[in-house]
Amino acid sequence: MTASLLLRNVRPYAGSAVDVLIENGKIARIAAGIEAPAGTPIEDGRGEIMLPGLVEAHTHLDKSLWGQPWYVNEVGPKLLDKIDNERLNKRRLDIDPARQSARQSIQSSLTGSTHILSHVDVDTDHGLWGVEGVMRTRDEYRDIVDIEIVAFPQSGLLRRPGTLELMDEALKLGAGIVGGLDPCTIDRDPKGHLDAVFELCQRHGKPLDIHLHEPGEVGAFSMDMIIERTRALGMKGKVTISHAFCLGTPDPALVEPLIEQLAELDIAIMTTGPASRPAPPVKKLLGAGVRVCSGSDGIRDTWGPYGNADMLERAMFVGLRNNFRRDDELRLALDVCTTEGAKVMGVEGYGLGEGCVADLVLVPGETVAEAIVTRSPKRRVVKRGRIVARDGVSVRTAP
Repeated sequence: MTASLLLRNVRPYAGSAVDVLIENGKIARIAAGIEAPAGTPIEDGRGEIMLPGLVEAHTHLDKSLWGQPWYVNEVGPKLLDKIDNERLNKRRLDIDPARQSARQSIQSSLTGSTHILSHVDVDTDHGLWGVEGVMRTRDEYRDIVDIEIVAFPQSGLLRRPGTLELMDEALKLGAGIVGGLDPCTIDRDPKGHLDAVFELCQRHGKPLDIHLHEPGEVGAFSMDMIIERTRALGMKGKVTISHAFCLGTPDPALVEPLIEQLAELDIAIMTTGPASRPAPPVKKLLGAGVRVCSGSDGIRDTWGPYGNADMLERAMFVGLRNNFRRDDELRLALDVCTTEGAKVMGVEGYGLGEGCVADLVLVPGETVAEAIVTRSPKRRVVKRGRIVARDGVSVRTAP
């Protein structure tokens, strides 16, 4: 659904005030004193900052407990403990993927996100339940947000026979990206795991987005194998490594050769700006020409109680984790949650220029840095030229 609209007195990236004419869902003109064509609605921007729609480039829509009773978390400490607990309790806790993904998508839209990339579990206990549920949300809520689906073997690929075949079915069903997970520490067969996920990419003509939590030298070993296959299979620009904690290792001899190869092969990095793990160095990666995006990861799920789907808050986390203090550095953090995320997702027509799709968010503040650190709830969100959220109220009702 597209629309026409005239936004008066808005400041793109906190610059000079202008009017923005939107026609048929696209930015038609940016200038001062634009006359509204007959019948075009007018929205007073009140001098607020206009940003491109925020990009949630890494989350798990199928497993959020948003809107559910509070979950008392007593799970851990190992990663496999969390994985197995979640898989075994999804139905007991009534984590219906369609309903929960709709709830999180509306919340994400309320805070300004116009695009979401969601990893969705595929496993032998639940089959394609998650993929089918999130696909339903993708189709029914595309008026407020665009959703891309990664088929994700959260419980492991080779350690649970039958998962590879389900991954193949998920891609046939409509998942757009192949997912993977910790080749050494989950499947304990890095060659087998990477051969399998890259073969799925080749068979279906899909890109890859692989979770890599493995730290230090183990993570670097897995990353080097991912780089090797990316080069050999001609998948330049079609691979994302999520989390990439190994890049936070304080050893230049280990990290810098990896960054050089990531840039050479246009392999993107996703970071949440984690507080408790080593984190990829955002400024160094961007400076080397590596695409860097961000996301909320899990939001109020059986893994942890945190998260509110606000990518302005995520920009703050990225800034804090990377010791960004200057205003220009905070703009880099915002870029990671907007334009860089759009590059990683391959979003066409994204941005604030004439001819771009009118996916926008208006936020109070004098500067971009102030908007990030104050994170006013009084936001107006525009999707393809139509206002879909205003001051925390969506045009859609959560199920």
